Amino acid sequence: MNPEFVTLHALLRQRLETIADHSFRDRDPAAHLAALQHVSEALSAEHARLKSQLSARLNHFLSQSSFTKALDYLEGKGEGH
Repeated sequence: MNPEFVTLHALLRQRLETIADHSFRDRDPAAHLAALQHVSEALSAEHARLKSQLSARLNHFLSQSSFTKALDYLEGKGEGH
């Protein structure tokens, strides 16, 4: 993986892990939503920062909020590889 994409990769993983954390969501819905919003904003900012370096396919996945596909793409599996 391109070293420039390490933060993007981590944010994609963090977003998916936050979504999957049902116990956090059930325990404190407001905090869960805030955590999801925070990581989503960071992901959006990282996408904007890297946009000129991204392949058309990866940019498409991120622009369409296909975050699982974007993660798979970065990890060299799934659609686009």
